[in-house]
Amino acid sequence: MPHTENILPGGRYAVVSCHVERPLDDEVWELFAALQARPPGGFRIAALMRPPDTAAGEDEILWLGRARAAAENGPLGLHTHWTAPDHARPTGSDPAARVREHAAWLAARGFELSLFCGGGWYMDAAVAETLAELRFTDCTATAFRPRYLPEGAPRLEAREPCYVQLPSGRSLLEVPTTHSIGMLARGLLAPYRGQIVHAYFHDTDLLDAKRRTALSLGLTFLGMKRWQTDLEQVQRGLRPAKTMSFANSGP
Repeated sequence: MPHTENILPGGRYAVVSCHVERPLDDEVWELFAALQARPPGGFRIAALMRPPDTAAGEDEILWLGRARAAAENGPLGLHTHWTAPDHARPTGSDPAARVREHAAWLAARGFELSLFCGGGWYMDAAVAETLAELRFTDCTATAFRPRYLPEGAPRLEAREPCYVQLPSGRSLLEVPTTHSIGMLARGLLAPYRGQIVHAYFHDTDLLDAKRRTALSLGLTFLGMKRWQTDLEQVQRGLRPAKTMSFANSGP
């Protein structure tokens, strides 16, 4: 399909993803699994899952079972935490090597994933090159600035899907994340802009009844205003007309 507007008639779509950061927490998992099985708005919610950290004592077998269950109800992707289960952004070492390690670990267990979102919205040129080499589609770019990030923190910014041209000459397909739960709620009173709305939430948001309600209402309304699709369909059919260089995509 040659351009974004040709994926579906009308050219206005929405996708939804969840950053699954506590997949081994029974309460959190049950809430997410129930939502993914019966999603508001009719969306196939992508589970962007943090792999188990065996150094922190996390159960690999339980994680694999839950990842397979999530893959039955929607797209499955990789959400890398570089430092610890509760610390997303890197504090040292080689972030690109961590992504490669996670991808290899998943492939060895039968998961051929091609969707990625960096924990803490982290991205650098080496990580982007690794993703392009491994043929991932990236969702780490945001159309908004995360308020908790300090000025100059490595990240990507994009409002529309595009190809990111990398220093090596490779290109990385970028489907930016555009809306948080709060932004979805504000969209009830204003039009959603852009050809693709990509709404996201964290699995831990579901622990809060108010945030669960806001998410449910927001996705229901979004499903009324946009064609429902999912990240796998977008990845397969999207050929963005826009290109930007990695050097111009940072904070």
